[in-house]
Amino acid sequence: MNRTYIILLLTVFISTFSYAQHAYFADGYHGGIYGHYPVKWKTQFIVDQLSMHPDWRIGLEIEPETWDTVQIRTPEAYRQFKKMAAGEQVEFTNPTYAQPYCFNISGESIIRQFQYGIKKINTHFPDVRFVTYSVEEPCFTSCLPQILKLFGFKYAVLKCPNTCWGGYTSAYGGELVNWIGTDGTSILTVPRYACEKLEEGSTWQTTAWCNSESYLVACREAGIKHPVGMCYQDAGWKNGPWLGSGKNTKNRSHYIRWKDYIEKISVGKTDDDWYFSQEDMRVNLMWGSQVLQKIAQEVRTSENKIVMAEKISAIAHLDNGYRNNQADMDEAWRTLMLAQHHDSWIVPYNRLNGKVAWAEEIKRWTDNTNNIVDKLIKESMQSFYDQNIAVSGTNKQDEYIRFFNTLGTKRKEIANVLLPGEYASMDFKIYDWKGKEIDFQVEKEGEKNRLFFEVKVPPFGYSTYCIRKKESGKKNVPENRITSENKKSTGQEYVVENDLYKIVFDLSKGGTIKSLIAKKEKNKDFAVQTGEYALGELRGFFYEEGQFRSSAEHPAKMTVLRDNIYEKKVKIEGEIASHPFTQIVTLAKGTQRIDFDLTIDWKKNVGIGEYKEKHWRDNRRAYCDDRFKLSVLFPANLHSPHIYKNAPFDVCESKLENTFFASWDQIKHNIILHWVDLVEETGDYALALLSDHTTSYSHGEGYPLGLTAQYSGVGLWGPDYRITGQLKMKYAIIPHRGKWDEASIATASDSWNEPLLYSCHSSGKVDSKSFIDLHNTGYQISSAQFQDGRIILRLFNAEGDDKKHKIIFHIPLSGVEEVDLNGGCIRKKKIKMRAGVSEMDISMPRFGIKTFMLSFD
Repeated sequence: MNRTYIILLLTVFISTFSYAQHAYFADGYHGGIYGHYPVKWKTQFIVDQLSMHPDWRIGLEIEPETWDTVQIRTPEAYRQFKKMAAGEQVEFTNPTYAQPYCFNISGESIIRQFQYGIKKINTHFPDVRFVTYSVEEPCFTSCLPQILKLFGFKYAVLKCPNTCWGGYTSAYGGELVNWIGTDGTSILTVPRYACEKLEEGSTWQTTAWCNSESYLVACREAGIKHPVGMCYQDAGWKNGPWLGSGKNTKNRSHYIRWKDYIEKISVGKTDDDWYFSQEDMRVNLMWGSQVLQKIAQEVRTSENKIVMAEKISAIAHLDNGYRNNQADMDEAWRTLMLAQHHDSWIVPYNRLNGKVAWAEEIKRWTDNTNNIVDKLIKESMQSFYDQNIAVSGTNKQDEYIRFFNTLGTKRKEIANVLLPGEYASMDFKIYDWKGKEIDFQVEKEGEKNRLFFEVKVPPFGYSTYCIRKKESGKKNVPENRITSENKKSTGQEYVVENDLYKIVFDLSKGGTIKSLIAKKEKNKDFAVQTGEYALGELRGFFYEEGQFRSSAEHPAKMTVLRDNIYEKKVKIEGEIASHPFTQIVTLAKGTQRIDFDLTIDWKKNVGIGEYKEKHWRDNRRAYCDDRFKLSVLFPANLHSPHIYKNAPFDVCESKLENTFFASWDQIKHNIILHWVDLVEETGDYALALLSDHTTSYSHGEGYPLGLTAQYSGVGLWGPDYRITGQLKMKYAIIPHRGKWDEASIATASDSWNEPLLYSCHSSGKVDSKSFIDLHNTGYQISSAQFQDGRIILRLFNAEGDDKKHKIIFHIPLSGVEEVDLNGGCIRKKKIKMRAGVSEMDISMPRFGIKTFMLSFD
């Protein structure tokens, strides 16, 4: 053996030995009473293992409700663990109530997950503090830095080495990075190192999951002085220290808590600022599968309703002193948060505690949320009339309709109200709160009548309209009462036109849109006239037939459901691969948004996707490439368009050339949360797409924007994600000029998700009030809730700049505090008072959030 070779061997040995001496590992447990947590033995097992191995350290990501059960069923183990909970061996790293993914739910939901989770954990372990955010699954999103900092976290970890089924973050940087959030907030973070590769041939691991020698060598070569691996074990596993213990610990790794690693072991600081984009979330779920689609729709519906219930309760309190039942609201949030559990999205067919499937439990949970908030909304609206029963001047012959606006900006929309029965056969007039007579139309709908008129509602407030019956004996039919028979058309084309749009439907090609002219946008036609794809076309690969099928293959028939000056509504009936579908398209006067309601009546389960998957353990997956799933396509007449897409408290400009990928190790971020906006390279014209649920979209050169509608086939871990019933989904498009912020697409999305609420009553007062006005700020009211005698108001800068803006409160405030997300005072705000109106100046960066505690006499 020559001398050079010996020196080389010694160098490798010494460097490996030296490196292993300085390796670190974050061990811990993940799960809970809804995930995995064997209550009978687990807590005592943790206590015993910590006692047996004093050098062992663990991070805990245990569902907070778990401790309620542990306290009752194993009280002695609970008592022993309580002594250890705030000790040097344990760190609680994810206090969220139900361990949500975060990227797939609203920003407000993320905040509540932390608030309720922290409160629950601290009721059991009051000395526990939350310093480092670390999770087992990819439970990250781009807005987390500011949320974490506002909860008092100092550090974060972006690794999830042993559980990447749902995805992973981009590999970036070395030992530490400054994770820069959407609003510019920085949090010191341990990233998934640039050298931390995905395990070859694995569908769920990175190389950091067990501190292998190859991983540690790669870290050394990358200049990482204190390499750290990680594995949060499933709480159902009966393992103690993951890498062994004592002298037998793998590669002489040292167990650490993340807090101690960052503060005492790592380099401690860095100049490496990582401006983390939402596209650095490389996540992939079973988008388009019917079970996940329903879960996403159920969660979205409850998310919308619960924030509206809180807001309208706050409006009612400011108006008449109404107080909702906080215990009811807490329970509504509790079941919504459980429905947002990551397991419900990734393993919907798994049995929850061996009983019903996650998907069934989510339906029960969201139904419970909806029932509670529907009751609270009804009570809130009723409180206005309870106060007005004895109002002077109330005419018993009148009917009062009050419209409530939960947004911070004024709204002008078309009211669509089903009239009380006695109004179906009599004449009347409508007056606004100023006594001005309002134009309207009435359409016959069965035994009742539907009323249409334009309403104006001020920011975060209400407007009341009066329906006044004419004198008795006068039964002539008014000119504005119309009866429109449903008109059917089976010709080649049909034109639907209102004040904003002229749409030509090609019935010979399945009712696709041949022309979409936006009258107020210089008569721009947003539909392409030539090409392989058509606007509104349903298209997907039916792999049992071995071919793409399209709704444009067969003619459709059209029925006119409504045709008055306020609303145009048509029904298109066609088929896709012999399966009938119905699409209802609605245009409202003065409304940029065009609404679509799609139903497909599947005759049976059929396979839709790239191919029939058999070997589900391979990296290549049939459910990855959305071009093969059934999609609604939007080929738009736009020059070199690219994508903007919203995320929780964020809007991301896509840097992807396309969204296409076929395997787990090539995941690209292709998620539509609430909306995506397809905008020309010049920024002149754009087409926004809104979805009623979180799902995926497709787009790339030579392929139009597509909204994923259906996948059917083998999926994650091998279950057959079958079609089990109708496909039902709603979406909307907004043709516009300028970028998304210039066109107020975020506000338009808010209006779609939080529609005007209304109630009818035979007594009342014709008035209009605004309580909070965010006019011209670009801000949104993320939440407003009455709590402990004060209003907690959270604002989000969705579309505004970072300049100082004036917020107007039409209430006499006695004080305002800006608070963190734990409720701690950051600063007291100056307020100006004049004639019962309060004003406050605030500024925050784009995508920033601020919370205020409002006090009033």
